[in-house]
Amino acid sequence: MEWEDSPSHVCRGGDKRALAFCCPPVKPCPILYALEDAKLTPQDYINIKEKFGEKSRLGHGEGTCFGSLVWCCKPSKPCPLRDMLMKRIDMSEDEYMQLKKLLSEELVGLSNSSITEGVKALSETFQVSEEEADKILQECGNDLKTAIKILRMKNLEL
Repeated sequence: MEWEDSPSHVCRGGDKRALAFCCPPVKPCPILYALEDAKLTPQDYINIKEKFGEKSRLGHGEGTCFGSLVWCCKPSKPCPLRDMLMKRIDMSEDEYMQLKKLLSEELVGLSNSSITEGVKALSETFQVSEEEADKILQECGNDLKTAIKILRMKNLEL
């Protein structure tokens, strides 16, 4: 799957990154706490998701509950409406999850503290300077797992 460390759904205790898998805030549910944690109003959340849908294939959704894949949940949760649409538009789970990860980053961003923590962890684990760890992490689009793979490969070359 394209987003290996994707969070659980918000309604199952997932962190704010899981807002990418939530419905519109139409009833009292844990999404309201996740929105508060992300410092988003319900309207900001709706606007960001709708705008993302306009510029990506997650905008498709005829036949889904809320008319767009931006509102659909993770593939691990069964949904015949989402799955039929994905099949009809020839969208793989990998593409879906990659787009949901990008949507999550638009909703909550990448926190500077998590990037700093990643750089320190890479530096200590692979015994490289923080500058080198930061450079590799940036080259990987701040994807810590990819950076780890690259540093493992470099260690094997030595």
